[in-house]
Amino acid sequence: MFRKYEIRRVSVPQPLLIKGKEMFGVLRHRRSGSELRVTGLERTLVDVLDRPDLTGSWEEIWRSLESVEFFDIEQVIEYVLLLENATTAAKVGFFLEQHREDLMIDDVHLKPLQRLCPRQPHYLKRAKRKGSRWVKKWNLMVPEEILNQSWGEVL
Repeated sequence: MFRKYEIRRVSVPQPLLIKGKEMFGVLRHRRSGSELRVTGLERTLVDVLDRPDLTGSWEEIWRSLESVEFFDIEQVIEYVLLLENATTAAKVGFFLEQHREDLMIDDVHLKPLQRLCPRQPHYLKRAKRKGSRWVKKWNLMVPEEILNQSWGEVL
């Protein structure tokens, strides 16, 4: 526990271990004489979409990722391909496509992610099956509140 935040260690994804790429996207910083290892923005983007259960709500995820002005998109794609997870590829592709203009995303960036997409529809949010719409391009069932970003609406 740090202040009011719980910090949990998570294991390195198996595909990274197999490929000897455990430290892909990990940055090293010195602080008070100790070395700290933290994931860079690109790995964090993919990790929070891959394992949303370790983060906050979808609203928090979306808003946090939208606050980042620049990602090295090539590194994002490389990391997704290293993970070899179809659902993660679809989630990342969907997010990048939703932010195409702001992040300067071209079709060339999205194609490798599309090739890895699931063959059958997968749910962006497993527990939220009702009220989801199918996004054909990504074979992803996306809840309406994410599609519409309804958290931004004023009540």
